[in-house]
Amino acid sequence: MSSTTPTSPATGPLFARLGHALGCFVVAHRKAVVAISLLFFAVFSFGLTKARFSTDYRIFFSKEDPGLTAFQKLESVFTKTDNVLLVINAKEGTVFTPETLAVVQELTDQGWKIPYASRVDSLTNYQNASATDDDIVVAELVKKPARALSPDEVTHVRDTAEHEPILFGSLLSRDSKTTAVNITLRLPGKEPDEVSESAGAARRIVASMRQKHPELDIRASGMAFMNDAFMQASVRDLSVMMPLMALVMLIGMVIVMRSLLATLSVGAIIGLSAAMTMAFAGFCKYPLSPPCVAAPMIVLTVAVADGVHVVLAVMDAMRDGHSKSSAIANSLKSNLEAITYTWLTTIVGFLCLNYSEAPPVRHLANMTCFGVSMAFLFSFTLLPALLAILPIHASKRAAKPEGYSSAMARLSDFVVRRRVWVLAGAAVVTAVAGLGASRLETNDQFIKYFDESIEFRRDADFTLKNLSGIYRLEFQVASGEPQGTIDPTYLKSLDAFALWLRAQPEVEHVYSIADIHKRINQVVNGDSPAEYRVPDTREASAQNLLVYEMGLPSGLDLTDRVNVDKSAARLTVTVRDMSTKQMTTFTRRAETWLHDHTPNPMWAQATGPVVIFSELSDRNARSMVQGDFVSLALISICMIVVLRSLKLGLLSVIPNVIPIVLGYGLWKLCVGQMNIVASVAGSISLGIIVDDTIHFLTKYKSTLADTRLTPEAAMRKTLAHVGPAMIGTSVILVMGFGVLCFSSFQMTSYLGWLSVIIVSVAPTADLILAPALVVAFSARRPTSQAEVDERGESPLPAFTSNSASVPSLQIGVS
Repeated sequence: MSSTTPTSPATGPLFARLGHALGCFVVAHRKAVVAISLLFFAVFSFGLTKARFSTDYRIFFSKEDPGLTAFQKLESVFTKTDNVLLVINAKEGTVFTPETLAVVQELTDQGWKIPYASRVDSLTNYQNASATDDDIVVAELVKKPARALSPDEVTHVRDTAEHEPILFGSLLSRDSKTTAVNITLRLPGKEPDEVSESAGAARRIVASMRQKHPELDIRASGMAFMNDAFMQASVRDLSVMMPLMALVMLIGMVIVMRSLLATLSVGAIIGLSAAMTMAFAGFCKYPLSPPCVAAPMIVLTVAVADGVHVVLAVMDAMRDGHSKSSAIANSLKSNLEAITYTWLTTIVGFLCLNYSEAPPVRHLANMTCFGVSMAFLFSFTLLPALLAILPIHASKRAAKPEGYSSAMARLSDFVVRRRVWVLAGAAVVTAVAGLGASRLETNDQFIKYFDESIEFRRDADFTLKNLSGIYRLEFQVASGEPQGTIDPTYLKSLDAFALWLRAQPEVEHVYSIADIHKRINQVVNGDSPAEYRVPDTREASAQNLLVYEMGLPSGLDLTDRVNVDKSAARLTVTVRDMSTKQMTTFTRRAETWLHDHTPNPMWAQATGPVVIFSELSDRNARSMVQGDFVSLALISICMIVVLRSLKLGLLSVIPNVIPIVLGYGLWKLCVGQMNIVASVAGSISLGIIVDDTIHFLTKYKSTLADTRLTPEAAMRKTLAHVGPAMIGTSVILVMGFGVLCFSSFQMTSYLGWLSVIIVSVAPTADLILAPALVVAFSARRPTSQAEVDERGESPLPAFTSNSASVPSLQIGVS
C-alpha cells in the first residue's frame, strides 16, 4: 500500500518545505521532543484527577432548558422525584399473607435508614382514615406486627387496599401479587457519590432480604437506580470497551504496518491522545456520561490514521534506499498537507455537533475535536521522534494479490462506460432511502437507554411487568388563590381531570388530592359509599383536611401533594411504556382537556423526566438538521479550497451525503427509530468519510495534471492507487466503531451501529459514484489520436480548470 505521492507546484511546496523542516528538526532533537511531549502530557494529565462520573440524568439538559426549568420548579415547590423503589413480588399467591406483610413492614423500617431518605410510603404504613364514634382516626393500615394478624384482619387490609385509589395500581399491583416500598430521597447535591451511596444501601437491604425470604422476588428500582446506572454504563464502557477497541486497533496496525515497534509507536500517540481527551473533560468540568466516554474511543479510531500515514511513508522511503532519518523527513514532507486537510474536515464535522440540545453530545464533540487535534500534533512530533529512536526496520513490500490491478481496471471501465446507469441507479436508491429516512422517528425512553446487562434495566422491566409503569407525568395545578385547593369547585374540576385521565388507555394510575378529600368526606359521613365525593362547602373541606393532617405522623404529611399556602396541588399520572411520539401526543391531549374544561388558573403543563426527555428529543432532532446543514456547508467550502475547483468541491458533497442518507434509510428499515445521540451520527460520519473523497479527487486531478492520459485511463490509475487504501480505511473505521456497538448504553451502541453502516457504504460511493460524477460533469479534453488508436477508446471528458495547481495528497489508510 503506497503512501507517498508527488506534491503539486501550487501549495504543495509550502507544506512540503514545512514538513521537511519539521522532520529534520524532530530527528535532530529526537530525545528533547520525546521529553517535552511527555512533560506536556504529564502536566495536562492533571485534568484526569478532575474528571468525575455523573449520577444525574439531568446532565442531558442545559440549564436554560424550559422543560427542566419547569420540572425543577415543581420539585422546589413539592418533593423531589429522586427515589428508591423496593419491589416485592409473591412467587405464589398474593402479598396479603402475614408473612409477606411482615416483610413489607421490615422493608419500610429499613427504608428510613437509607442515606438521604426523607419519606417512606408502603402498603403497611399507608395512613388509612376511619371513623370511631364521632372521631376520625388516621393510622397505619397494618397497625401491629403483621405476623400476628388474624385471617379476618388480613382480609380487611386487602379489601381496604384494593379499594383505595391511591394504593391500587401504584404501590399495589392490580393482581395483588406485587407491592412496593417507595423511599423518597432528599439529596443535598453537594457530593457526586450521594446517589451511589443511597443505591448501594438499598442493594444491601435487598440482598439481605432475598437471602432470608427466597419465597419472594425482591427488586430495587427508582430514579436513584437509574441515575446510578448512568455511571455504571460509563464505567463499563471505559473499562471494557476502551481496552477492547485499543486491542482491535493494535491488531489492525500490526497487519497493515507489519512492524511491532512501529505499531507500539503509533499506539503510544493514540493512547496519549485518548488520555488527554479525558483530561480535557476534567479541565472543562464536563461530567462523564456514556456519550462523553465514547469520545476517547472515537479518538482511537479516527486518530490511528494519522500515525499509519506517517509510518507507511517512512517504510516506503526506507525500502527505496533512504536512511531512516531521511525517510522520516520525507514522510512528514509528503504527509503534512494531506493530514492537515483531513484533520480540518474531521473537526469541522464534530464541532457542528454543538448545535445539539443535549450537553453530553456537545461535550462529546469538543472532547473528540481536542483528542483528534492532539493526535494530529503528536503524529508530527512525538511519533517521528520515537521512530528515530527505536530500531525500526522496513519489511519487504507485500506482493499485490493476483487480479489486483485487473479488478480495479474492470471497476473503472464499468463505472466510466456505464456512468449514466450508475447515476440513475444511485438516484433511485437514494430517493427510496431518503423517503425512509424522512420517516424516522426519535424515541428516547430513558429506561431503554440501558441494555439487559445493566441490573437497573432488568429490575425496571420487572417493575413494569409486575407492578405498574415507572413513567410519571406531573401536573402542578394552581387554584389562583391562597387556600384555593380546599375550594369545592377547584376540587371537583381536579377530580374530573383525574377521572378523565383514568379513562385513557395510556394511564395506569392517578394520584390526586381530590381522592383524599373524597375519602375523608366518606369517613365523616358514616363511611357511606354515597358520600365518597368532594365536600359541598369550603368550610367542610378545610375542617376535614385539618383533622386528617393532625393525625398524620412526621414525614408522611401532605407537603408532597399541596404547596405551603395551599394555592396549588400536585397531580401525578403513571403511564404505560410509550414511545416519545406517543408520550408527546398524550401530554398534549391532557393539556388540551385542562384548557377546555377548567378555569384559566388550573391550566397546567405536564412535566417529569419522561416528558422533558420527549421534548428534548424533538428539539434536538430539529437542531441537528440545522447543524447538519452548517456542517455540510463548511465541509463543502473546505473541499472547494482543497481541490481548487468550485465544480469538484460541490460534486464531492454528493458521494459524502449519500452514505448518510442510505445509512438512515437502512436504519428506518431495520430499527425504525433513533435516540438523541443516533441523530448526530450523520454529522460525525460526514467529517470522517470526507477524508477518502479528498484523497480520491486530489489524486485524480494530479494524475490529469501530470500526464496526458485520457480521463478513463486517469480514472483507472487513480482507482488502482487509492482503491485498496480506501477499503483499508473503511475496514479500520468499521472495526473501531464496531466496538461501540457492544456498549451497554443504547445511545452509544446506536451511534456505533449507524456509524458502521455509513462508513461501510462510503467506499462504494467513493469508488463507484464519485468516478461516474467526475466523468459525467466534466469538460472534454483533447487527446492524441495515437493514444486513442492504441487503447481503442474515444476521448472522454475531464476537468480542465487549474488542474496543474492542485495539491496531490498522501494516499493511505485514512
